[in-house]
Amino acid sequence: MTDAPFRVLPALDDDNRFFWTSGADGRLRFLRCQACGYWLHPPAPYCPSCGGRDVASEPVSGRGQVWSFTINHHPWDGSPEPWNIVLVELDEQPGLRLTSNLVGAADDAIEIGMRVQVAFEERDGIFFPLFEPEAP
Repeated sequence: MTDAPFRVLPALDDDNRFFWTSGADGRLRFLRCQACGYWLHPPAPYCPSCGGRDVASEPVSGRGQVWSFTINHHPWDGSPEPWNIVLVELDEQPGLRLTSNLVGAADDAIEIGMRVQVAFEERDGIFFPLFEPEAP
């Protein structure tokens, strides 16, 4: 993969700040329902599983597998092409998925089911969660 030269910085607010800054300690975090244990992403003020409103940020393992991917060849944002986009399903829960990029591997080495782990790229206090092949 050719790394993108820039990433659009998200607008931080009280609902998403934990997600974009939690990589400072190397941990990926999602909201989790405190009533039923369901993981939520994207962040929401209530649990879609049980309807509970007691949700809190908790760390996840950061490990999962490539659920789907594509190789982008369209220069829509000025980034060098091609570059990959992966959809990673995290180990904590079926359906808990995060769209990101895979670093540390050639685009032609990406496979559905490939084991990956989170790695962070910091820009101006924002920690972008990327993924890399899982260490053996």
